[in-house]
Amino acid sequence: MNAFSTRHRVRRSRFAAAGLLVLLWLVPEAPAQKIAKYGADFLAGGVGARALGMGGAYVAVAGDVTAGYWNPAGLSRLAAPELAYMHAERFAGVVSFDYGSIAFPVNDRSYVGLSFFRSGVNDIKNTLDAWDPERDQPRPNPDQYFTSFSAADLAFFLSYARALGERFSFGVTGKVIRRNIGDFASAWGYSFDAGLQYRGERFVFGVNVQDLSTMLQSWSVNRDALRNIEEVFGDAIPEGGTELVLPVARLGTGVIVPVGLESSFTLGLDVDLAFDGQQAFVLNAGDVSFHPRLGTEFLYKGVLAFRAGVNRVFFDEGVSLTPSVGTGLHIRQLSIDYGFGDFAGLSSDLGFSHRISLQLRLERPESSSE
Repeated sequence: MNAFSTRHRVRRSRFAAAGLLVLLWLVPEAPAQKIAKYGADFLAGGVGARALGMGGAYVAVAGDVTAGYWNPAGLSRLAAPELAYMHAERFAGVVSFDYGSIAFPVNDRSYVGLSFFRSGVNDIKNTLDAWDPERDQPRPNPDQYFTSFSAADLAFFLSYARALGERFSFGVTGKVIRRNIGDFASAWGYSFDAGLQYRGERFVFGVNVQDLSTMLQSWSVNRDALRNIEEVFGDAIPEGGTELVLPVARLGTGVIVPVGLESSFTLGLDVDLAFDGQQAFVLNAGDVSFHPRLGTEFLYKGVLAFRAGVNRVFFDEGVSLTPSVGTGLHIRQLSIDYGFGDFAGLSSDLGFSHRISLQLRLERPESSSE
């Protein structure tokens, strides 16, 4: 191995292993609790290509199976059981995101939903064992010491909605979070959301407080799997600990206007109120930051939908917007939706996002027998 090749492998090994350290920065130091700015960000992107094509302005509009995420009160608008699945590629395909859910009426006033989420980065190279700390260079044939691991975030939601007359409804969602960074570290988290929704003839209003109870994430670290961290980098091994994910209040309003006999136009406007003290690049008042979203949908003949929205607004020497667009096709009980986003604004530097979702509405037994 010549000198240039050795230096190249040294840099490559250190760089690849540094990726593991970046992931481990997510693990808090014991024993103190701290506020986690990114503790549940894998859920912040939203679900359902219809909602995401509308910029995520869906808190008041939600009335399908995906309401378990956007606003559990919206489940009260289900006429029959529904199933949904969405796959998304984020950051130019680096992050894979999958979502599945089912929701169904229990009786005329009560509704239940179950949701599953997975966001992961696969085939991350671990080069810690390929480094020889005594010689301060890679071992001979370092590729033989490379291993791969995945960093995955999982979430399980159980939602319940109750109709309060013809106009109002409320709902709650219990949440369990599981996070894994290979065999190196893992965490559990628990919290719940609560939402309200009002639906008039044309106007709709909604509010959903995410992590109302404040999510507590408890991390544990496998010190044996990280035994080389101190030798290779000279850094102390993280000891685990706990993180707090603060509540976010999501407020929404919208209007649904009939166009002809079978077509309609929907406009949604949401504002998220976060309490994590974020001040850079966003509207804020002290420790409260405001995150507006705007979305539209035109549904033609109840079959073909066209959507557009704005899901992020940044302020950096001017106003920067992150738009999204989408379309949908409704064939009897099946809906096929596509959304495309992150193609302008600050987030475009990290690539585009494609979202594809399927939604199936099941007839009630009494309907199929008629």
